[in-house]
Parts: sequence; C-alpha cells; structure tokens
Amino acid sequence: MQNNTIEEDLKLITNTDIQFNALEGKNILITGANGFLPAYIVETILFLNETKFKEQATIYALVRNKEKALLRFSNYKNRKDLVLIVQDVIEPINLDVKMNYIIHAASQASPKYFGEDPVGTINANVIGTYNLLEYAKTQNIDSFLFFSSGEVYGNMENLHVPVKEDMYGYINPTDVRSCYAEGKRAGETMCVSYNLQFGIQVKIIRLFHTYGPGMSLDDGRVFADFVSNIVKHQDILVTSDGSTIRTFCYLSDATIAFFTVLLKGENGQAYNVANPICTISISNLAKILVELFPERRLKVIIKDQPSTVTYLKSSISGFIPDITKIENLGWKPEVSLENGFSRTIRSFESL
Repeated sequence: MQNNTIEEDLKLITNTDIQFNALEGKNILITGANGFLPAYIVETILFLNETKFKEQATIYALVRNKEKALLRFSNYKNRKDLVLIVQDVIEPINLDVKMNYIIHAASQASPKYFGEDPVGTINANVIGTYNLLEYAKTQNIDSFLFFSSGEVYGNMENLHVPVKEDMYGYINPTDVRSCYAEGKRAGETMCVSYNLQFGIQVKIIRLFHTYGPGMSLDDGRVFADFVSNIVKHQDILVTSDGSTIRTFCYLSDATIAFFTVLLKGENGQAYNVANPICTISISNLAKILVELFPERRLKVIIKDQPSTVTYLKSSISGFIPDITKIENLGWKPEVSLENGFSRTIRSFESL
C-alpha cells in the first residue's frame, strides 16, 4: 500500500508543466536507484506509466544491495517496467539494452560514511562516473544527469553573498572528509570533458540539504536525527552550538528540479538545486520542529560535541545558494519548511 504523503507528492510532481512525454517509451538507467533521492525519480516514472504514458518507460535500476532495493520498491513487485541490475557502479557497465537516459545518483552522501568508507565514497563519483560516461559513448543517449553537491563550493570567504555556479572556495585534499567534495568535483569535470570531446549530453545538479519521505533516519545528518527524534517523541539533541546555517529543500520540489534539468538543462552546465527561502540555523530548525508538535512537549537540548572518528563534521559554517540559473528553466521551490517537515514526519508515522 502506497504511503499517502508519497502519493500526494507524485501527483504534484507529475501535474507540473514538465514535458514528461519525452520519457515515454524510453529506457532509463538510474544508478543508486534505491537511494533516498533517486527512488523518488523511479516512483515518479512508474506513476507516469500508470497515469499518463500510453507506451511505458522502462527503468533499469542499478543497485548494490538487492534486498534493500526490493524492500524500498516493495510496492512495485513483478512490474515489467522496473528492472533491477545488481552491481557496483565502479564495475564496468555492460548492458545489452539501448539506453535513452542515464541518471547517475549512486554515491554515499552522509558524513557518517566519509570516515567509515572514504574510498567507496570517492570511487562511486570518480570511477563510477567514468564507467557511465564510457557506457554513454556507446548509446547516443538523449540526456545524462549527474548528481553533484553544494559541497563542491568548499569554504567560501564571503558567506553573505548568494553562491552562483561559477563561485568556488578552497577544499583541503588531505582532509579525508574531502573524499566526497573532491569526488564530486572530479565527476563534474569528467562530465564536462566528455560533453566537449564526445558530445555526451551531460547536465549537472548541485544538491544542498534535501529531506522528505523515505530518507534514512539513521544516516547521521542533523535533519534526519531531528525528524527521528520527533517521530520517537524524544527531545532534540543538538550536538553543536547550533549556529551552522543550512538550506533545506523538500523532496517533491527537488524531484521536479531533477526532471527539469534532465529535460531542459543546457549541456555541460551545473545547476544549484536548493530552497534559499528555507535557510536556517540548525538550532532554529530544531526549535521549529518541536513547535510543529506542541502537544508532545518536547525540548531542544544544545550540547556541543566534537566529531567522532566516523562522523566528520563539515568545516563550512554555511552559505546561501543562488538558484537564478535553474529558475530560468522554469523551476521554483514551493514547499515551506514547516509544511515540508510536517509532511515528512507524518509520512514516517503513517508507516
């Protein structure tokens, strides 16, 4: 049975003015398909197959863990339009099907894993991206979408200026936490290089904090921890001074952005995907979440703690991304912080 919040989101996403018909009857390879963000892409396309497409699109979902994928897509058992491919993206891609679209979203994105598995983190973004671009050379694809991150900007000197796609700070390559940011930077450079040299129709999205139904509540990021606290009726523990600034984008808004860039983005270009209106300090986010459910009488406890060996905190205090470039494609985030987190929490409580 489909979660009501997810179904509402899918209806909202597919009722936008995006030209989804470009995907009708096409073959779409999605890496890391059972991950939090790409799974919504999968579900959106399956929903389009049910509601709008006369000729179904077929999703080839590349996953490392078959059991986790089957669990994530348990509502879609035995569907011919969802094909699981069980392999690591760092292995060469060799499929005997003509692909029309490739979405490369396979990557560990939580700082929880940067310390546990830095090699796996960087390899998915470097070796995995190379494998997919080499595969794309053989396919004459319509569009290739690479999932990057706002972490590529590094430490910016002026945090008060909205960050555009051509602004960059420094990243320390000898800091193990840089396995993610440097991997994404290298992946982006490979994408634009293959676009120039081989004509691969590559687009890049740079994601900031994105939240919503289906996210892992134990992945270590603060917003996931906070949602987990509310769902469990626990006080929120902030393990820093709470002054760090982050911007938060709800999953349905982000998913609409993914399709917008995939289908309308300019080749070889990167686009920030964020909701600058929902920029807030970590401590204030915790207070808002507690205030959403006053009947639970929860409190916010601030207790600054150092990084652990595995969870490596970012040294970036925060900046506001500029989204003018993607707004020029017709995308604009609509979901407020309060509505988005309320929907997210309700989605977990209805499971």
